[in-house]
Amino acid sequence: MVSVLLIGMGKFGRTLGEKLLDMGDEVMIVDKDEDKINALASKYTNALITNCMNEENLAMMDIPSFDACVVAIGDDFQSSLEITSILKDLGAKRVISRATTEIQRKFLMRVGADEVIYPDADIAEKLAIKMNSAHVLNYIELDDVNSIFEIDLPSKWENRTLLDVNPRGRFGMNILTIKRGEQVISQLDGNFVFQAGDQIIVFGNADKIFAFTNKTDKKKK
Repeated sequence: MVSVLLIGMGKFGRTLGEKLLDMGDEVMIVDKDEDKINALASKYTNALITNCMNEENLAMMDIPSFDACVVAIGDDFQSSLEITSILKDLGAKRVISRATTEIQRKFLMRVGADEVIYPDADIAEKLAIKMNSAHVLNYIELDDVNSIFEIDLPSKWENRTLLDVNPRGRFGMNILTIKRGEQVISQLDGNFVFQAGDQIIVFGNADKIFAFTNKTDKKKK
């Protein structure tokens, strides 16, 4: 469980807040829009209606006590920039700010953001990956090179052992877990046998895994 200060309760902020609550986190929400806060306050640990561009208002929230502060403002970059800077000046442990362009990312990093996210770009990238491979079910980018993919089991792997397939040696993929219907199988050894319908969670070089899924698609056509 982590404690989070979530500033900006637009569509992205609301979605993020709900996911954090589902994971059992303590979330304080802040927005200058009274109607938004009144509609959401009952769900959260704490809620406040205030203008976060005012340093005194932010200072009253005991910023260092939060594990992370998220600036989820998407329609006012000047506000996002100033709030990010103030949070760091007030001793925030970790500031995650939202950007819509690369230029915005650079400015946010310069004023102290520890991490900058691109919700729209991330969604577009995931959609592009899925559209280009029928077997990619989900995709999480970890850095510029490595990603986690959830993919359908290739038909050629059915009824074969993990040792026989050797996904790490042959395809550069590390299998993290297997989803088999409602069952999640995380303890795997070389004698594990793949079955039709399995979904596999793999980690590795994104380009190599994506190339592998494309190759699988072409062979099945």
